[in-house]
Amino acid sequence: MLALLSQLVIDKEAAMPVYLQLTNQLTGFIKTGALMAGYRLPSTRQLAGQLNIHRKTVIRAYDDLLAQGWLQSHTGSGTFVAANLPVIKPQTILVDNTTPAVKAGFAIKSPAHLQRPIANLNIPLHLDDGFPDTRIAPVLDLSRAYRTQLLTGNPYVRLGYGDTRGTEWLRNELATYLNTTRGLRITPANILVVRGTIMGLNLTCTGLLEPGDTVVTAQPGWVGAEANFLQAGAKLIKIPVDEYGLDIGALDTLCQKQKVKLVYVTSHHHYPTTVALRADRRVSLLALSRKHGFIIFEDDYDYDFHYENKPLMPLASADDAGMVVYCGSFSKTVSPAIRVGYLVASENVIEYLASLRRIIDRQGDTLLENAIAELLQNGIIQRHLRKSLRLYRQRRDIFCSLMNDQLKNHVQFKVPEGGLAVWAQFDKSIDLNELAQKALKKGLYFQGENNSATLGFTRLGFASSTPTELETSVEILAKLLTNP
Repeated sequence: MLALLSQLVIDKEAAMPVYLQLTNQLTGFIKTGALMAGYRLPSTRQLAGQLNIHRKTVIRAYDDLLAQGWLQSHTGSGTFVAANLPVIKPQTILVDNTTPAVKAGFAIKSPAHLQRPIANLNIPLHLDDGFPDTRIAPVLDLSRAYRTQLLTGNPYVRLGYGDTRGTEWLRNELATYLNTTRGLRITPANILVVRGTIMGLNLTCTGLLEPGDTVVTAQPGWVGAEANFLQAGAKLIKIPVDEYGLDIGALDTLCQKQKVKLVYVTSHHHYPTTVALRADRRVSLLALSRKHGFIIFEDDYDYDFHYENKPLMPLASADDAGMVVYCGSFSKTVSPAIRVGYLVASENVIEYLASLRRIIDRQGDTLLENAIAELLQNGIIQRHLRKSLRLYRQRRDIFCSLMNDQLKNHVQFKVPEGGLAVWAQFDKSIDLNELAQKALKKGLYFQGENNSATLGFTRLGFASSTPTELETSVEILAKLLTNP
């Protein structure tokens, strides 16, 4: 056993305290069976001398192990490995037991729909998926509002537990804001504040879908939504999108053949193509929902950014039968880092999904929610949106002009009426993923092919880049396409 203890390794330069290094290594020896139950450990003086450390360090380590139940102390006899530990067949001793575990000792499933790469945007230039320019976000106003919430008022209330549905102030402000801007007819009881569209979608899938239910999405569509439906065990059926949005005739035919539980739609600016769902199709979709009893999940991810005329009113504004679950967030309005979104639905749906949210995430960020409420109440977000709309329209026009001038032989697109990205079709001879890798080496990110079902297409975001950055980005693409 003395030979065993000679394998103890202490690194006095390490960030981990010496006593904790000793504690962890002794615990590891016991767990592997190298130190058996009842074994008498050296005295604190002996071990301190052997390891060339202070005796008080060994005492502290022993005290920790005694408190945790790994050791027992008998007055006058010494310190022993606890006698009540089970007999463990000796295993290989790992002196360095601080290495993080890489592979679990149990099996886990890793379905294909969860294998989605995370974009690396820490590079100079980016034609992204359609993100806002966070450099113009009202961060000073937000920080002042957040600081106010952090420092003023009753600390028991402002720093304690709150309403799972979201703060009352924010739900009141959201009700007013959404009624005014989107033609909704709601009260705070119709709102559940969530951390973003993904959370709202996941709650809806978990709470309103059963394994085997049929969910309809668009083709092409958003893989983030599809992943949630598949994770819920739903059967996914995709319906084509044309220049007028989702093919409602195809949906009608499907509903006559089988029961559909939910239809996911991005009606204002379809993701990824950016086309708007035409008025007659909106009316037909709501009528089909009432007739066949399916839920409409309306993801209105970038409602505020429509350039040619006023934004189209969401389906939820004309829903008299309580069939629409409407979802939006401040990710595109302010910044993706501001994790505040909202679900809007009938009161009983909100009450149910709030109870489900409570067992997943007790509540949101009360301070942030109230800070956003203050910005809405003071009109700061509304002013920011007006400024953003003008700026993004200008960038859209510049970007589309640049592409027409420099990429017209390689790329086809329509100028989007709204949104923060262009849906671009590259020549069939171009390997988009290879092009994306070459661009990355030049300091330009874009995501390559949107997905395997839309070969040759991708989204090129313009909103997050300045005119100069857009010029440089298009120049890089033009040079790569001309001299591959």
